[in-house]
Amino acid sequence: MLEITPVPALTRAIAILDFIAQHGPCSAAEIIETLTLPKSSAYLLFAELKKQRLITIDRNNNYCLWTRLVEFAGHALQRMDIRDIARPPLTRLMQQTNLLCHLGILEGGHACYILKLESAATISVRSHEGKSLSLYRSGIGKCLLAWQQPEEQERIISGLRFVAVTPTSLRNADALRTELARIRRQGWSFDNGEDYPDVRCVAAPIFNARQQLVAAISLVGTRLDIDDDKRDYLAGQAIACARDISRLLGWRSPAEKHAS
Repeated sequence: MLEITPVPALTRAIAILDFIAQHGPCSAAEIIETLTLPKSSAYLLFAELKKQRLITIDRNNNYCLWTRLVEFAGHALQRMDIRDIARPPLTRLMQQTNLLCHLGILEGGHACYILKLESAATISVRSHEGKSLSLYRSGIGKCLLAWQQPEEQERIISGLRFVAVTPTSLRNADALRTELARIRRQGWSFDNGEDYPDVRCVAAPIFNARQQLVAAISLVGTRLDIDDDKRDYLAGQAIACARDISRLLGWRSPAEKHAS
């Protein structure tokens, strides 16, 4: 039963839209019975929502969401700044781990930082918001590359010039492809001192409501901060934070979609 509010019609209309969003096309009877709506007001709401292009009726006489909701979503997404959305979860991650945190995106075939958060215990790393970084020698770079579509991934790889700046740097395209496949399987990436010898990082991907990769976050520290014993734990922390940000962008895991 719906909670009584000062604006019951609005509450019921939102409940109808939410119910259809979760269950797909539904009959009027199913909606009314599940939400315990008064029939008279329910049909008035159905008519108004249909008039406003928020719902429509399909060939089976079921109600489904319609085009104006797509328009609303498009306008909202255009005005969303992922830095503002990511900052609170990423700040909590920085405070929990006392490690340097970055948010990065793929822009024009290059990876770059768009947010940097430092704790009091953060090591000094030559990074800044707007800095470009390697797609094959950085945690965020490899993470962003791993979830590209195969054709786009190959296009980007074919344009890379591999320079081994440390003993652990990847040296060729085949090594990178193997690494990207491993990243996809485990769900996170690892920079094992591949750009700076004594600096390690773990990174995790961020997805939107369309299941598309939009960004990645990373935790950065020394070899002591991210040693072999701590690495998997910190990767788990990064994944949890990335999922929190993804959910704020509308992403849902397969299990969450199934449950709804």
